[in-house]
Amino acid sequence: MPKILVINGVNMNMLGVREPDKYGTMTLKELEKDLYAYSFEENFELETFQSNFEGEIVEKIHAARGQFDGIVINAGAHTHTSVAIADAIASVNIPTVEVHMTNLYSREEYRHKSYIAPVCIGQICGFGANSYRLGIKALISAATR
Repeated sequence: MPKILVINGVNMNMLGVREPDKYGTMTLKELEKDLYAYSFEENFELETFQSNFEGEIVEKIHAARGQFDGIVINAGAHTHTSVAIADAIASVNIPTVEVHMTNLYSREEYRHKSYIAPVCIGQICGFGANSYRLGIKALISAATR
């Protein structure tokens, strides 16, 4: 059974409150509950993690080595700034999918650049909370090839 780690970064704890016109009204706890239900439906193990601190995200990625078959990450604003998170992903050699609830490429220009995408097997954005399910599905599919 695949073991997947879902990491949510900066400001993702504000889901349901932050810009509901862009992110909807689902809270992070509701999103995680939905993903745990999905894990039972699709038969994979799931762990979720959220932090607003770049170093904590890096530490969690490092700790994932040898423990997880894949990572789904929404680094929030760190997507556009963090060489450290990109280096951490590259260092652990775990297939990783970057996800975002909104379409980065239809937003502000500075959001069009991801430091994380080049070290991931793919990027999914613009499908709301479903971006996470799509990312997990892609990870599991890649692992069984």
